[in-house]
Amino acid sequence: MTRRRELLFALVVPIFTIVITLAIFEVVLRFFPVPSGMRAAAVNADNPVFHFMPNRPFVHSLGWTMHNVTRGRINNAGFVNDSDYRRGDPSPLLAVIGDSYIEARMVPFAETLQGRLARMLSGHMRVYSFAAGGAPLSQYLIWAENAVRTYGAHALIINVVGNDFDESLPKYKVGPGFWFYVPDERGELRLRLSEHHPGWMKELARRSALARYLTINLAVHRLINDPAGLGALFFASPAKAETHYAGNTDAAVGDERVRASLGAINAFFRDLPIMTGLPPESILFTVDGFRYPEIAQAAHGSYFDVMRRAFLREARELGYEAIDLDERFFARYSRTGERYEFADDAHWNGVGHGVAAEAAGSSGLFSRLQSFGDGRAYP
Repeated sequence: MTRRRELLFALVVPIFTIVITLAIFEVVLRFFPVPSGMRAAAVNADNPVFHFMPNRPFVHSLGWTMHNVTRGRINNAGFVNDSDYRRGDPSPLLAVIGDSYIEARMVPFAETLQGRLARMLSGHMRVYSFAAGGAPLSQYLIWAENAVRTYGAHALIINVVGNDFDESLPKYKVGPGFWFYVPDERGELRLRLSEHHPGWMKELARRSALARYLTINLAVHRLINDPAGLGALFFASPAKAETHYAGNTDAAVGDERVRASLGAINAFFRDLPIMTGLPPESILFTVDGFRYPEIAQAAHGSYFDVMRRAFLREARELGYEAIDLDERFFARYSRTGERYEFADDAHWNGVGHGVAAEAAGSSGLFSRLQSFGDGRAYP
């Protein structure tokens, strides 16, 4: 064999071996519950409402072991819901709006807040959900407007969580396809779209089980930026999370961050009645908290503690019904000792969703919604 052939052989064999190995992994992983991915549709001026590619089943799993497996459905409107959405339906409609807590791909639909409310209101009204992971308060307004204008929603339940405030501003996070608050020429916060244009390379990668496993289950893109996180991939590290986070967001309280977040809250409440046309009594807020008394005590004065208090106060002063879910979480925990989230996923599990559903079910809004079934008009 000549020197040239030896070099060519030395180059080809490793490449061939890598290709064959990757192909084997690709085939094998197709027999395991690798997350299918949600596949967001394009969002632009002509299609300004974020949603997923419609009419698709999905699979969710967590971590390198692919545990906490759930299977669900993305409906005809592009949202995670077992029901298809109907335009022009004259029957009453309640819309539930939020981020990944309401998207809830990690919980069977029947156990979710909206799934439970749909059963509770069966025969009275429809229940549609509008949600996606990473969405902030500013994006909730777009879904709220869409729910009312497109589907005729009579009432809204909006779930608020720790990262909803600062992440309404592009300075703190930009999610492609979402709307954010940006100062205009006078310094007033106005909604602006961050367009989403799915590229062919990303679409191709989404078809690969190996690529989805690496990006979703292993989050290799994060490990590249934070190699120290490799240990947390295989071993839980709650101490690290508790040190830096409170309410599933950065616990640090900075004057600029708080001031900007308060501005986002004010803009949200300014725009909500304008965009939906609904009075305060037709909207209910459920506000997540720290869930356990000892954690709430340790997190006193943290960013989420400051912001959730400000949001609840503002909502109530404006006449909205706003439920502090910590009151419900604390009470149940003292009786049962149950956990409200997964061991390695801070999202609500079925128990957490159950507490939120019970809270919503005891609200004044819910009592008025039930009157639909008695032939009375909604006030």
